[in-house]
Amino acid sequence: MERSRFLLSITLLLVHHSSICTVGATQTNITADQSALLALKSHITSDPHNILVNWSTTTSVCNWVGITCGARHLRVASLNLSYMSFTGTIPPHLGNLSFLVALSFKNNSFHGSLPHELSYLCHLKLISFRFNNFMGSIPSWFGSFPKLQSFDLYGNQFSGTIPSTIFNLSTLQYINLSANKLSGAIPREIGNLTMLRRIALNSNNFNEIPNEISNLDHVEELYVQYNALKGPVPVVVFNMSSLTTLNLYGNNLSGGLPDNICQHLPSLQILNFGRNHFDGPLPSKLWQCRKLLFLNLEENNFSGSIPKNIGNLTMMKEISLSINNLTGN
Repeated sequence: MERSRFLLSITLLLVHHSSICTVGATQTNITADQSALLALKSHITSDPHNILVNWSTTTSVCNWVGITCGARHLRVASLNLSYMSFTGTIPPHLGNLSFLVALSFKNNSFHGSLPHELSYLCHLKLISFRFNNFMGSIPSWFGSFPKLQSFDLYGNQFSGTIPSTIFNLSTLQYINLSANKLSGAIPREIGNLTMLRRIALNSNNFNEIPNEISNLDHVEELYVQYNALKGPVPVVVFNMSSLTTLNLYGNNLSGGLPDNICQHLPSLQILNFGRNHFDGPLPSKLWQCRKLLFLNLEENNFSGSIPKNIGNLTMMKEISLSINNLTGN
């Protein structure tokens, strides 16, 4: 399923690609692309399935495994080496793929540092280094892609804070920095990314959600589970009317929940606040979340009774209220 979604997104990205980017590229034909890719091949130290056997000068670059060329200019537009069990490092030569729109190395064992020369790829709309072994700080040059729509570093060893340059990516729709070692407050500048639709920051050590997140009028999914969030949930989160998923499971959040938590969340389908330190009564107007499918408030300190009108949520598929201090029938 994930592969199918990725291929569809690649197709949509390639449809709109046309102009050339000359920064960082000294050659202007397919030879430049071939040289860059052969340099990458030489930096791959393990290819257990012998996938790159056809990466050879005897075969057209556009027919190499993992390569898609643009139909009009016949230059490499997509480099997708996902799920190929490669081990290796990324050479600076990849910065010469000046027509590249999509770059995906998902689910491999690439390691080392990411070369600054990748910042030359100013037509990139999709970057995914998901599930590799990159570490250190997230490079600040990731903010150099004026057309970037999807940015995915899920499942690496990046540490420190999110570089402020990331918040210059005005076209960004999807950001996934989950399962790294990032810490500190989620920067207030996230409110600048007004095109965002999905935010995934789970399994890090973030300790605060900024009020500026309420600037994001298009966000449908917000995942910040398994972090170090503390204190009450910022009230502005409950005003993000486009949300369909709000997942803050497994933090140190505390205080009560607004009685009218659903008043400005008409599209909410998943509400997951389990395993925190919330207390007080359950919100009495949960029935206002008319599209709710999944409600998890388990492992908190809620008290009082379960509101009867929760029975009005006729689309509900799963409710978990276990390990609280609820009473009554």
